[in-house]
Amino acid sequence: MRFLIFIVTTIMFFSCDNFSDRKKIAFAKNPVIAHRGAWKTNKLPQNSIASLKEAIKLNCHASEFDVRMTKDEVLIVAHDKDFKGLLIEETDYKELAKTNLFNEEKLPTLKEYLLAGMENNATTGFVIEIKPTSSKEKNILITDKVLNLVKELKANRFIVSYISFNFNILKRIIEKNPTAKTQYLDGSKSPETLKENGITGLDYLIYKLKIKPQFIQEAKNIGITLNAWTANAVQDIDWLLANEFDYITTNEPELVFERIKKSPVKDGCKLVWSDEFNYKGKPDPKKWNYDYGFIANREEQYYTDRLKNARVESGKLILEAHKESIANKDYNNPVFLKKSWKKYAAERKVGTYTSARLTTKSLASWKYGRIEVSAKLPKGVGLWPAIWMLGENKTAVGWPASGEIDIMEHVGFNSDSIFGTVHTKAYNHTKNTEQGKSIFIDKPYDTFHIFALEWTPEKMDFILNDTVYNTFRNEHLSTAEWPFDQKFYLILNVAVGGMLGGRKGIDDSIFPQQMVVDYVRVFQKEKY
Repeated sequence: MRFLIFIVTTIMFFSCDNFSDRKKIAFAKNPVIAHRGAWKTNKLPQNSIASLKEAIKLNCHASEFDVRMTKDEVLIVAHDKDFKGLLIEETDYKELAKTNLFNEEKLPTLKEYLLAGMENNATTGFVIEIKPTSSKEKNILITDKVLNLVKELKANRFIVSYISFNFNILKRIIEKNPTAKTQYLDGSKSPETLKENGITGLDYLIYKLKIKPQFIQEAKNIGITLNAWTANAVQDIDWLLANEFDYITTNEPELVFERIKKSPVKDGCKLVWSDEFNYKGKPDPKKWNYDYGFIANREEQYYTDRLKNARVESGKLILEAHKESIANKDYNNPVFLKKSWKKYAAERKVGTYTSARLTTKSLASWKYGRIEVSAKLPKGVGLWPAIWMLGENKTAVGWPASGEIDIMEHVGFNSDSIFGTVHTKAYNHTKNTEQGKSIFIDKPYDTFHIFALEWTPEKMDFILNDTVYNTFRNEHLSTAEWPFDQKFYLILNVAVGGMLGGRKGIDDSIFPQQMVVDYVRVFQKEKY
């Protein structure tokens, strides 16, 4: 009987032990990976147990850390090849451990680090970066030792992924543990290549993904995870959120949590169109068309498609206005001479300013959604930059029946304000009934601001950064008041002079002037 009880107890003991190894923690439902722990805000050492504990406290999805191997084959958590002037690979751990981290914490071994991270932690996983060594043999050794230690400590359930710049290290992990999650860091291989080699994700430097944005959709199509490092700037974090990355590796986890709350995707919107301008030369012809010549509003600029006036460089779209003479190709155009609003264009033999006006007409248009543009405005009296939209049916029904949505207008003689305005058949400037409001803008010429429209069947909100400053509601009367249940296309331009921009003249000393656009993004909900 005693023997039977012993056998049953032993079986239960080992069963529970195995179960604890298999039990998975409930990883926090956010994409935040604290890079080397959450160290920056509280000025903690990177890769310290203190920074790991802080990442757990913040409820990050995971904390990333770096593993190296000492001369006497002790696994430690450290990023650089050297520690306090000593090469880690050529120094015994006992010697390295004589000097503490700057918070007086001992240089942690991987075993100590894992045990500390597993204690009282039910939500934050580990992303383990295995640092390459000086030889293939040592790469195999460090990889096997990491996997063995994780198994020994029953830490598998905490591992979100293993990452490395060394492709063969990842392949060794897969060989030893085919179910392990892995991500490649180098950025040189396509998602298809990773998939073919059994690697389950990519973790690439942000700029590499921006110059090869096709990798994002390719990864989603074949089911490998998307991560990016190191996202510390608002514009990068917002871009990764907009593209619905699985993970965001950051030194600023608190900032990522803030941006998650403000991201359009949190409300069920998806990015349906964008231009991040991560190329050089002319604006992408698959996304942008040009308008030419004199257009309307008695504006003084002549629109061209020259690189001088519209180009992409250093990751930004530049629309540039110049003071210069240019021949008017529409001079004495009989069609224009018959149209009151175009007659001025046919009467001018020469233009005295040039600029650019880009449009998505015939390429992309949208009904409802969030249209968002990050831009820095041109400076000077006489300038009239705008981000706006026109209805697809304008050719058929004319303006203002087609509707106009001015997401952002700015005039140089009113340097601290922007305007958000709606024009319709019932509400327009020719009747002094346009529906618009202004808002103070700080440093419009020195700082990028986000100009946005959130448009639903019921209303339009005009937004500067995170502030709604004008709301236009659907009165459910007729298309004369609300012609906005149709698709609209987007326009970006810098005008010179004209009925609004030129009210206080033009300062010719300001030229050239640029509107610089960091990105354009359009989000929509599936039901639209």
